[in-house]
Amino acid sequence: MSVLTDATSRTDLLNRLKRAEGQLRGIQRMLEEGQECMDIATQMAAVRKALDSTYVRMTVCFMQQELHARLGTDAAADTQIESVLEGVQDLLGKIR
Repeated sequence: MSVLTDATSRTDLLNRLKRAEGQLRGIQRMLEEGQECMDIATQMAAVRKALDSTYVRMTVCFMQQELHARLGTDAAADTQIESVLEGVQDLLGKIR
């Protein structure tokens, strides 16, 4: 497997994970404070969605990187690759 080399994509993914980490800390605090289970469950669902979204984004970034490496980066190929990957990201985002 390859390593994600695009610094912008890595930064985006790290920021998404840091937000999810903050949400998890908030859930821990809610549990410690004895808040309502439904409120906690709502926050858990939100962090799961955030992690799922981050996973999809990482997968698309990886696919983009690999396709560019294998197919080249001429303007026509770039446009087609980006178009297909936007569709893939939209479709994968609808799974949950």
